[in-house]
Amino acid sequence: MKLLIFLLALLPLDRLIWLGFTDSLGANPIEFITRSTGTWALVFLCLTLAMTPLRLLTNSVMWIRYRRMLGLFSFFYACLHFGIWLWLDQDFDLAGMLKDVVKRPFITMGFISFVLLIPLALTSTHWAQRKLGRRWAQLHRLIYFIACTVILHYWWHKAGKNDLDTVTIYAIVLLLLLCCRIPHIRKLLSKQFIT
Repeated sequence: MKLLIFLLALLPLDRLIWLGFTDSLGANPIEFITRSTGTWALVFLCLTLAMTPLRLLTNSVMWIRYRRMLGLFSFFYACLHFGIWLWLDQDFDLAGMLKDVVKRPFITMGFISFVLLIPLALTSTHWAQRKLGRRWAQLHRLIYFIACTVILHYWWHKAGKNDLDTVTIYAIVLLLLLCCRIPHIRKLLSKQFIT
């Protein structure tokens, strides 16, 4: 099952490579690739956060087995998203990049999201979990804050184009997934399985 998820998670990248080889990335290929990798980073973030509610609803730990892989794929696509922006948009101009981060709020939120994902990815191993103990869980609660900064990044980017339909759907999905962490709602989800 993990192998299947791994292969499915690579399909968005395979598609981008195929579109690149067939010259089908559209009139603005950089924007297309940047937007696509960012969207998939968000999709995998949503899937990662969905594992706990699914565990509560089904009373099965099976879902938790896939959470780390999905989280790492979110980070993988976020790395591609950031790398494309830094390379193709900023041409590795670090001064220009920092100026962009300070000047444009949606870039600020995206940069914060990416930076905060790094320690989560680096400590995703079982070794790090054992080494950090309780601090591991505290650190990985950053994912809830990251979900908010990611949505703000997407929201402010789309607001400039008056195109909030898609981002509103993602915002609602993330809000529902985060609400599942509220103790009262967690109990209701667990009781749903029992009843």
